[in-house]
Amino acid sequence: MPRIVGIDIPVQKKTYVALTYVYGVGRHNVQDILKEAHVDGNKRAKDLTVDEIARLQRILDKVNTEGNLRRMIRENIERLKRIGSYRGGRHMHGLPVRGQRTRVNARTRKGKKKTVGALTKEAAEKLATAAPADAEKTKEKK
Repeated sequence: MPRIVGIDIPVQKKTYVALTYVYGVGRHNVQDILKEAHVDGNKRAKDLTVDEIARLQRILDKVNTEGNLRRMIRENIERLKRIGSYRGGRHMHGLPVRGQRTRVNARTRKGKKKTVGALTKEAAEKLATAAPADAEKTKEKK
């Protein structure tokens, strides 16, 4: 299994697909990387020579990938929060950052629904079963 930039790329896949398993390398970048390394993208990853793997490794070392890219993204978000920008505030509150609507939808960012005002069925049942028990306790105290 060839190891490129600390990632074991799948051997059965073609090189242009296998390289997309590296975080930060997409389908568009792969074409440029393969062209620069003079490697055939339709060749299976298991058929790559040591020299071809070394050329790919050298090129990918120049590109921000994996840990470096993740760190850069995290630092950029922290900077937005620190300077108090609008986008930073959206990140802090777990809301969509790029202008999407939040009146409906946005469930992925906002999490599970929190009902305000009205009771959900489960909460109403809990309240109904808890109310008689509470009434008995108050009678015993008197």
